[in-house]
Amino acid sequence: MSENCNKKPLIGRDLPQLRQIVADLGMPGYAATQIAQWLYEKRVTDIEQMTNLSKQARKRLAEEYCVGLEPPLMKAKSTDGTIKYLFEGCGRRDIEAVYIPDRERATLCVSSQAGCKMGCKFCMTGRGGFQGQLTTAQIINQILSIENSESLTNIVFMGMGEPTDNLDAVLRAIDILTASWGMGWSPKRITVSTVGNLPGLKKLLDLTKVHIAVSVHSPFSEERFQLMPIEKAWPMRQLFELLRGYDFAHQRRLSVEYIVWGGLNDNLRHADGLARLIKGTSARVNLIRFHVIPDSNLKPATTAVMEAFRDRLNTLGITATIRASRGEDIMAACGMLAGKKKDEQNEK
Repeated sequence: MSENCNKKPLIGRDLPQLRQIVADLGMPGYAATQIAQWLYEKRVTDIEQMTNLSKQARKRLAEEYCVGLEPPLMKAKSTDGTIKYLFEGCGRRDIEAVYIPDRERATLCVSSQAGCKMGCKFCMTGRGGFQGQLTTAQIINQILSIENSESLTNIVFMGMGEPTDNLDAVLRAIDILTASWGMGWSPKRITVSTVGNLPGLKKLLDLTKVHIAVSVHSPFSEERFQLMPIEKAWPMRQLFELLRGYDFAHQRRLSVEYIVWGGLNDNLRHADGLARLIKGTSARVNLIRFHVIPDSNLKPATTAVMEAFRDRLNTLGITATIRASRGEDIMAACGMLAGKKKDEQNEK
């Protein structure tokens, strides 16, 4: 950590929280906006670098707070250029973020929880169980502390955890990313992925303009339930009824994530069912090759089968593409993020 302190972090604070801090410390109100600019625009690593604050104000601030940036614990680089970062998490599990360069784009896949409660059968994150909620500081730290931070063009909340299950922290992170006093990004540069927690998703839709990606993986309820227990609490048909009430043709984009497993959800009947399910939403479909994880009897579909599935959807008027696999050799591809248990990390 840049300041080597155990004080309260400033990163992850929104403008109202910073205003409260400066008020409590007897600093002028405008200092909150100055601090926000130092944190999120100028990206300082030490309070002493906030030179338009008086020396006395900096001293008073540093008595209780630090910038709070924490460097990754380690990183691994794929042969395709993808980089996976390990960060301090919570509970008994550290967390991971993945940097994906792709020509003019540079995307960071961030985590929102240590572990996950959703229990999807194909995902390594859920196998470790739920260990705790990440704070907004921990989310923003993934974005600000990597060496490629300044070159990022997109953020996707598709790492460890279900973003709508830690919604307050995620919403504050989105606010920091998009606000004029923060990083000033367009919400069109941000995508939030969800398995379909309806109350959380509705709040996210109402309060932000970010893109949405919904994990479906089967258009048939009983099949999806076997893969994704969330189907029992929030059936996908209710999910798409909700989504039809929002404008995805102009303000933002809706994507459907669909992992294709050989012999399970890969035939044309599934393609036809998926087209019926998403009708009226302007959703596009991302077909994802399954990345084999230990002790799983699921297997990936062949390329030819995935192409036939894609072509069927296209014929039915659905925009569908096959997502390129990135970072599989470093266990950074879709569904492979697991972090490390604290005892594993201590053994290194």
